[in-house]
Parts: sequence; C-alpha cells; structure tokens
Amino acid sequence: MGRAVRLGNGSRHNPCLVLSEIMAESKTEKEKWSLVITPRRKFFNINIRELISYRELVLMFVKRDFITQYKQTILGPLWYVISPFISAIIFTFVFGNLAGIGTDGIPHLLFYYSGILLWNFFTACFSGSSDIFISNAHIFGRIYYPRLVAPINQVLSTSIKSFIQLLLLIAFFIYYISIGTPLYPSWRLLLFPMLLIWLAAAGVGAGLIISSITTKYRDLRLLVSYVLGLAMYAAPVVYPLSEIPEQFLWIAYLNPVSAPIELFRQWFFGFSSVSNTIIWSNLGITAVLFLAGLTMFNQNEANFIDVI
Repeated sequence: MGRAVRLGNGSRHNPCLVLSEIMAESKTEKEKWSLVITPRRKFFNINIRELISYRELVLMFVKRDFITQYKQTILGPLWYVISPFISAIIFTFVFGNLAGIGTDGIPHLLFYYSGILLWNFFTACFSGSSDIFISNAHIFGRIYYPRLVAPINQVLSTSIKSFIQLLLLIAFFIYYISIGTPLYPSWRLLLFPMLLIWLAAAGVGAGLIISSITTKYRDLRLLVSYVLGLAMYAAPVVYPLSEIPEQFLWIAYLNPVSAPIELFRQWFFGFSSVSNTIIWSNLGITAVLFLAGLTMFNQNEANFIDVI
C-alpha cells in the first residue's frame, strides 16, 4: 500500500529529500508509541518494571479466578476449608488411629490439617505453573502481556485460599487451647508469609521446568499428575521428620517442602524440630529450581506458540 507524504518545497524532484522526509515522519510516528515490544535475546531476561506496570491485569485475573471458581456453588468459598478439613479427618483415622504414626505431641487434627494446608499450596503453585503454556495458549496467541503474569496470578489466588484455610486452623488452635492442650506458639509465626513465598518459589520453579518440557511432550502431563499424587508421601505431611528412619532421611534433604512444613508446625504449636542442614539444603534446592524454571520459561515463551 502506498503512503501519502507531504513534500516540502524543493523536494518534488529530489528523491533524496523525499526519502529524508519519509524517514523523519516515520521517526515522529515511532516516538508517539507509549510501549514498544522487542524480542528478548538474552538468556535470562525478567523485566520487573514491566510486570509492575501490569499489576492491574494481575488483580483482574485474581478476581476472575476467585469469582468464577465457585460462582454457581451453594457453599462458595467454604469449599476452601471443607476439602482440607475432610482430608485431615481421614488422615487422623487412617494414619493416626489405625497406623499409629506419631505426631510429635501435636493433636492429630492440627498436625494433619497444617500439613495439608501447606502441601495444597505447593501443589496448586506447581500444577498451575506446569500447565501454563498449554492452558493459556488461546490467550497468549492473541494478545501480548508478560507471560509471568499467569504464574503470579496463580500464586496470589492460591495465597488467598491458604489464608482462608489458616483461619480455620486458628479456630482449631483456640479450641485445643481452651480444653487445656499444651501448645506453645512462637512470634516467628508472623513469618508465615515468608513460608508461602518459599513454597511458591519451589512450586513455580519446578512447574515452569515441567511446562517448558510439556510444550513438546504432552504425555508428560499425565506422568506429572500421577507422580504429584504420590509425592505427598515423600513430604512430612502425614508424618513428622522424627519418624523417618535414618537411612531415608536424605529424602527430607532433597524435598524442598520438608523444612517449610516442619518450621510452620514448630512456630505454630511449639513442637517438632528441623535441623539447620535440612533448612539450608531445602533453600538451596528451591533457589536452583526457581532460577532454572525462570530461565527455561524465558527461553521457551518466544516460540512455544509455534510448537503448540
């Protein structure tokens, strides 16, 4: 298509002047844009300022998820607490009463509910991130926004659910205190959001690694969902670290959710303990997963539409 250019005096018969005026006009038009999208060529490129500029979009997605998930349900957000509560009761009967697994002096309901709360948060962050490319392909292929908005939205939405579940745990805690159960909460409980950030980093990092792979190998999604269901029994959700035999303690060192779950119980109930070596080991593994996940995500977001 041709372009209409207003020619200045003397440029009618001078091609060089015509070309210079076209370039000047193009430059002027370019300067009018408030946002310029350029391809990312760096191996690791996370634009924090760009993410902050899209904060309203993140909040809109969080609100959408919160409203639509239970829009046509009777109990609504109460399902956030009903599901972990029922699971805690089942675990109390199976692992506490039938199997007789110890809980380091913590009441069974508090022990299992607290473990389920943090484990569900981790798995939600992991599952949402591991499916990010495929589940959002219809949006990513039409409009542009920072792709990291999707996992950030997942973390924030899941955090709201976790804080609602925490309220029920506090209600249980008050009940047990009222009947004389010895529980000794610590001021470190105020650091609970830091534990969520820890678990979110581990879940999102591992999820982004899987998501970068499943864009090419779809059947891996089925394997991940199966393994994730079994992985809970490799974490101190239904048993404390003190119940793990010495020859299997290496699992706690490699599992990045072991230390956060045990620290939460230690801060909230005053029982249980976790060694500093396990804490630092879990922190190191979490950092590696998070950085590796961001790197792979950054490399795949440019061409995943062509693969899918």
